[in-house]
Amino acid sequence: MSVSGSDERQPGDDPEARHRARMQRRKAVVDARIAAATERRGVLLVLTGNGKGKSSSAFGMVARALGHGMHVGVVQFIKGKYATGEKAFFRRFPEVSYHVMGEGFTWETQDRERDVRAAAAAWEVAAGMLREPAYALVVLDELNIALRYDYLALDAVLEALRARPCAQHVVVTGRGAPAELIEAADTVTDMRVVKHAFEAGVRAQRGIEL
Repeated sequence: MSVSGSDERQPGDDPEARHRARMQRRKAVVDARIAAATERRGVLLVLTGNGKGKSSSAFGMVARALGHGMHVGVVQFIKGKYATGEKAFFRRFPEVSYHVMGEGFTWETQDRERDVRAAAAAWEVAAGMLREPAYALVVLDELNIALRYDYLALDAVLEALRARPCAQHVVVTGRGAPAELIEAADTVTDMRVVKHAFEAGVRAQRGIEL
């Protein structure tokens, strides 16, 4: 016998039906946005912020590009020539042109003129890649640091990025991305620190930081 306040479900109270209706509405919105995104061209991505993962994200995209049979160019600014897992791994692939051009972090070199020369040499290689349509993806790792310290002319970098082949994708990493580069980019991610093992005295680990 039914009484007032009974826990009998009404037709509209089915959780599964409500969930299905929500997902149908969401799918309609997503499908409409996908249908509206008809432009196909290379994109400029900027990965910045003080959090860990900027270069890691960029190298994830290198792996993704290789999975599609794309040719990739990598230029590492600032970082020294110490052994890293990404360098050891990606240099196995003939589709990747990998250049470590930095002399080390600024607190290691303690020589601005040397840093400027290294950045200029790295940019010469990078600029050549940005003129070459064969490179479907170009990663400019830690370029933001070179720009932040005025090792390179920002206007020249922006012009080369604008003039690159229309289908070429570029990923720029490093803390302190200049506002002009952020404005020029198609996608920008600012990585924020929540916690980092180094602050607790844990040294950099192979496979995680190196």
